[in-house]
Amino acid sequence: MKTRILGKGGLRVSAIGLGCMGMSSGFGPGIDKAEGIRVIRAAFDKGVTFFDTAEVYGPYTNEELVGEALRPIRDQVVIATKFGFDIEGSGGFARKPLSKPEHIRKVVEGSLKRLQTDYIDLYYQHRVDPETPMEDVAGTIKDLIAQGKVRHFGLSEAGTQSVRRAHAVQPVTALQSEYSLWHREPEREIIPLLD
Repeated sequence: MKTRILGKGGLRVSAIGLGCMGMSSGFGPGIDKAEGIRVIRAAFDKGVTFFDTAEVYGPYTNEELVGEALRPIRDQVVIATKFGFDIEGSGGFARKPLSKPEHIRKVVEGSLKRLQTDYIDLYYQHRVDPETPMEDVAGTIKDLIAQGKVRHFGLSEAGTQSVRRAHAVQPVTALQSEYSLWHREPEREIIPLLD
């Protein structure tokens, strides 16, 4: 498997990663936990070292699945997870973004526990919270990096201004954006920003 370096901080990942969301939610009912573990470990056996999840997938159950599957090989993989929704106070696809610093500090602990790890390799803000300044979000992640709970900061579906504002406080290692033959919008502003 070929590898890639994300950002300028040296985060090395397999060129092909495994997005684990569909094993627990998003595309109908999740698969059996034992089957999910077999799929994740089979991907690793084929050279995949980059695994993506989020607290909102399930919610929570996908992080538990990924944590259990990767526990025996934790030091050989990169785990990316996401924060940024008010899971307890809103539901379904209408979940409200929530990235206040106190919320981030609380939910990182839950993710660490569910993932059965002491650190998160790549911690994404799942969606920009219009009610929380991006500088506060990035500053909180910077603190979590200093504490060793997080290693790299990412943004998901963020616009150019949000990326610039975050990066000015804490370097952004990765940006997760919808990009396909049908959705080429990132070519206008996002991809040129990343050079």
